[in-house]
Order: sequence, then structure tokens, then C-alpha cells
Amino acid sequence: MADKREEKKKKKERTPGTFAQMKQVYQMTKKSDPNIGWILSLSALGTLLVFLLIGIALGNWITFLILGLGVAAIVAMLLLGRRAQTAAFAQIENQPGRSGAAMNSVRRGWIVEEQPVAANRNQDLVFRALGRPGIVLVTEGPHSRVNSLVNTEKKHLARVAPGVPVHVIETGHDEGQVELKDVVKTMNKLPKALTQQEMQVVSGRLSTLNTMRNPMNGLPKGVDPMRARPCLLYTSPSPRD
Repeated sequence: MADKREEKKKKKERTPGTFAQMKQVYQMTKKSDPNIGWILSLSALGTLLVFLLIGIALGNWITFLILGLGVAAIVAMLLLGRRAQTAAFAQIENQPGRSGAAMNSVRRGWIVEEQPVAANRNQDLVFRALGRPGIVLVTEGPHSRVNSLVNTEKKHLARVAPGVPVHVIETGHDEGQVELKDVVKTMNKLPKALTQQEMQVVSGRLSTLNTMRNPMNGLPKGVDPMRARPCLLYTSPSPRD
């Protein structure tokens, strides 16, 4: 019992509290968004002022002042979360593995593979996720180079999961490509095609495919997809149910 209490105590000491986490997120955001302090202050003050004016108009300014303080804090936290995500993606913009990191900010309903399923010597990568819309391949690199990787992966998928929709999302800033911050939004907008039971069957087949090959064999030297992971507020990097 004593060992368990000691272990829980150490774990609690290692896990930063809410305010400590918010401080870390704020400091990270401020590096790429120097005006974040002014933006949060003005948004909170503006919200508080609106509630205060409503309270004065209704003759109950004290109650509305208290309500305004709570709402202003919530508005500031939500705004910090949005700006933090933008800052996080900006920091990993040129890192190999950035597309995989962007995919891992998706919420429930997806199974995202940590490692790229295809790569070449130019550090062009292809990451894979499975969800209700089917299989999603997210590429990283110029279309002219990743196209052959995608076509090869589609052939593998056609053998183990025939009939399952395969969607391709190319990340980048060129025409037809999707920016990192919009990857999850694009994934979630895809039409649903599989049931939860069908997802589990396809997941098992993809696991079989992974055991038949080692996707890291073709990974270029210096590419570590685990390094390009944004510190995103209100997100979970673990596989989704």
C-alpha cells in the first residue's frame, strides 16, 4: 500500500496542474504569436464590458459582473486554445513527420498509425488512418514525388481491404493541397462509408499488412515522425475508439 501511495505521489508530482499547463501553452504560443497577451486581455475585457453594460441596463450589475468574469475567462481559454494550435503547427511546418503529427490531433472515431506506411530518400512520407469514411492516406511532399508512393500503397490496400474507400489528402501550400491545420477538419468532413464493426475488421487486415512488411525500412535517415508532434491544447494523441 505504501508503495502504491508513493507511486501515485510521484505521478502527481510529474503531472503539471491545469494552471501550469496553461502557462506552458501560453509561453509556447507567445514564441510565434507575440501579441497573444494583448489579444487575450482585450477579448476578456470586451466580454466583461458587455456583461457589465447589460447588468447596468437591467439594474443588476453585480450579478452580471460575476457572470461576466466567468464567461471572460472561458472566452480567453478558448481563444488561447485556437491560437496555440496555430502556433504549434507553425513550429512543425518544416519538420519531417509533420503530417503524421497533424493527423494525431484528431479526436475520437479514428485509428491513426504512428509510423509512416511509405517513404522515399527525399523524406517524402505517407501516413495512414482508418475511420468511418474508410482509409485515409495523408502525404507529405510534392505531388510529383508522393504520387508513386500513394499508388503503391493503394495496391497493397486493394489486396487486403478490397472495396474499402481510400482517400488521399496531400499536405502543403500548393493548389489542391491541404494545410496542416486543416488536415483534421478535412478528415472529419469525409462521408461515412463503414460501420464500427466493419472498421474493426479492416483494422485487423491492416495490422496483418503491417506484420508482412516493416514500414520503417524505407524511412530516410534523420526522419523521426515522433519528433514532429505539436503540443495541442484539448487534444489527445492516442488511437481513437
